Amino acid sequence: MSDPGRARRAASFGSRAAAYAEHRPGYPREAIEWGLSGAREAPRRVLDLGAGTGKLTLGLAELGLDVTAVEPDPEMRAELGRVVPSATSLAGRAERIPLPDADVDAVFVGQAFHWFDVPPAMTEIARVLRPGGVLVPMWNYEDESVPWVAKFTALGREGTRKPARTEDLREVAHPGFEPFESDRFRHVQRRTAESLLETIATYSKVIVSSPEESSALLTTLREFLASNPATASGEFDLPLLTWVLRARRR
Repeated sequence: MSDPGRARRAASFGSRAAAYAEHRPGYPREAIEWGLSGAREAPRRVLDLGAGTGKLTLGLAELGLDVTAVEPDPEMRAELGRVVPSATSLAGRAERIPLPDADVDAVFVGQAFHWFDVPPAMTEIARVLRPGGVLVPMWNYEDESVPWVAKFTALGREGTRKPARTEDLREVAHPGFEPFESDRFRHVQRRTAESLLETIATYSKVIVSSPEESSALLTTLREFLASNPATASGEFDLPLLTWVLRARRR
């Protein structure tokens, strides 16, 4: 990751680890199960790579899987240990995974694959995956097919690059893997205007901005939510899409 600004954003989340754990959405069970079904045999031992505070780790553990979580940031790992104490939590990163060869049946990556140095990361993932195992990157996004959500996310980006989507990464190729497949799954997160703004405040763009810039952005978004009938009072459902890729280890 040679871009210093991008590297700073990638390393920014630990300062908001508790808020990340509280306010970021989890992943729907059917999306996780679709990823697992890409393996040649039913996975038992899985790795959550770039696991953050354990949003995806928890979903994997709830399926009764033996989960190891690898995360470089100590503050994020501390939250992960609190949220999913049953998981084995290790310090490490995608380009240097602290596991032996052919150790796991599946590697999941929640909201982090686009931060990796992808070619060496996929070589390392191939090393720790058993043949026939599956790599499953996945992302939660606001569902922009809903008009108010599209307006809200456009205001939140304010001219910055749209986040990586599965369309951007589906053509990633590596000799250790079969081509990626993809699917998407709709779900919702129950929010209030303030808890949604707390979620936005965990985005790397907001974390690394100056206090003045982040305050101005959150004020703009707060005013929009107050004027939008769907979000103006009390709780509401935030429509989400989970985009999933899966590629089998050759």
